[in-house]
Amino acid sequence: MSTPEDLLEQTQADLEAVDFDEAAHGMDRRHFVFLSLAAAAASTLGAPAAAIAQNRGRAGAAAAGQGAMKQQETPVPLGNGEPPALQFQPYPGGTGALMEKLVRERGAAAFTRGTYEPEPWKGAVPATDDEIAFLPAHRLSALIKARKITSARLTDIYLARLKRLNPTLLCAVTIMEDQARAEAAKMDAELAAGRYRGPLHGLPYGVKDLFATKGVPTTWGAKDFENRVIDEDAEVVVRLRDAGAVLIAKLATGLFAQNDQWFRGRTNNPWNLSQGSSGSSAGPASATAAGCVAFGIGTETSGSIVSPSIRCGVSALRPTFGRVSRYGGMVLAWSQDRVGPITRTSEDAAMVFNVIHGVDEKDPSTVTTPFQFNRAVDLASLRIGIDDQAPPELVNKLKELGMTPVKIGARPTVAGISRGVGGLNTEYASAFDSYVQKKAKEIGLDLDDLPAGPRRLPYGVPNGSPMPTDPEAPADWNPRFVYGRTIPGYEFLNTERRRYILVQKWAEYLKGVDMYIGSPFADVGECAQTGYPSAVLPFKFDVPQAFGRGGRGGQAEEPQPKLDPQPICGQIIGNLYNDDLILSVAHQFQTHDDTVNRHPSL
Repeated sequence: MSTPEDLLEQTQADLEAVDFDEAAHGMDRRHFVFLSLAAAAASTLGAPAAAIAQNRGRAGAAAAGQGAMKQQETPVPLGNGEPPALQFQPYPGGTGALMEKLVRERGAAAFTRGTYEPEPWKGAVPATDDEIAFLPAHRLSALIKARKITSARLTDIYLARLKRLNPTLLCAVTIMEDQARAEAAKMDAELAAGRYRGPLHGLPYGVKDLFATKGVPTTWGAKDFENRVIDEDAEVVVRLRDAGAVLIAKLATGLFAQNDQWFRGRTNNPWNLSQGSSGSSAGPASATAAGCVAFGIGTETSGSIVSPSIRCGVSALRPTFGRVSRYGGMVLAWSQDRVGPITRTSEDAAMVFNVIHGVDEKDPSTVTTPFQFNRAVDLASLRIGIDDQAPPELVNKLKELGMTPVKIGARPTVAGISRGVGGLNTEYASAFDSYVQKKAKEIGLDLDDLPAGPRRLPYGVPNGSPMPTDPEAPADWNPRFVYGRTIPGYEFLNTERRRYILVQKWAEYLKGVDMYIGSPFADVGECAQTGYPSAVLPFKFDVPQAFGRGGRGGQAEEPQPKLDPQPICGQIIGNLYNDDLILSVAHQFQTHDDTVNRHPSL
């Protein structure tokens, strides 16, 4: 009678005689024989024989398995941009539920891009180049459409201001003089031939130097990448070009999108040159405030549109998460990064946003939801929450215009999530893994033996500047990209689970309002984690409160020289996807307030 051992030996001999293609199966013959032998033993000979097979084959299989692993391809290399399979969805029921809701409420029209038409130009054209430079973008649009100014002239005005003011402001990394003039001439020729691309036709603008642009360096604010050219255009650049906008400059960002310090120095606030412009959309805010571009494109992970716009006294939109493609832009955090316009007025922001928003298959976070800017929005029809810390000048004017305020209290919080940080360090570490590995070799940092906490890391502080006690630290080394490497995966996921609880709580809290107004810097971190939109707008002209060079983003205050008066800004924070409503309300305020018409003298 055959024993289990006899049967196993016969089975093994039969398996070894099989015509086996190692390349096709992705394993060597020894590994195949072992796995097949164990499976046969378990299924036909019972547990005792299976145990014998496992024991017999364990030593050889271990070697075979190791050999097979060595034969496996190395992991696919990852750069900065490849998105993870997990995607953040700010709508508590998920994007699918949001789409069904929109279809029920609006049908297919919910996904049709709304129209925007600038009001026709009336009256004389401003007499000086400076007056023209500071016109709102929607007024410049009307001038171009009426053929009262050419794109070429407007482009020359802005190029001249950039070249004159950039040494003082450090708002531009690359001024694209030749490309801009060629594109402006093309837009003028098209208009003369009867082809009008829309409200952005011929308008010169600048984009934060995080976005790829063919033939032009994309530096991310880092000396390491000063001459790096990425041979493609970011999606937002493509959409703006297709709409007729003329790209004239890559505008400064703080080092790797942090604050206003980059490899040539600090980007400055045009109203108070003793101050940095805050960041990290430092250049777009500074250049827009200084009349160096018609509008700028910035990005925000946690305050990087809101903070510099407030610092420089301009209008802006931090959109609902997922409304604008980030493809071709530097990634800090797939679950928080957003792209938005920085402009002189809220109507400008609406005009630009109407072009750039919507689904992009190259960015899996994107959605299309309705956007319809309304110049004559009925404030009485809206539910606008007012916090005790809301600026009285803003609130009182909106009440005069018909708003009936809804009193609100403190927003919900969830214990176990760092305010404004959450799982960001882990996302940073992942997005910048390839760069960190390269940099670690240069400075001799062992990534397999990292210190326990950021304070013990050997290089850098959050601003990208070397520690005073370590003059050998490389200027571009940024340790925040290292912190997340030591965080266990389960801790990151549990943080994200608590973040979802926060999303649910905020949705429940705000279900009774369309928007709300808090303090000027209200809830920047919380809105970053939950995805809510915000419109920044100036509401008075006064001496600003002095803060450290990083704005309000948790940075320590630093001594400041005496500051001059400038526009003081606040926020209107919208419920999810109410980007059009908050801009419409901000526009109502701005049409009855003169602050938006003030400009710095430079």
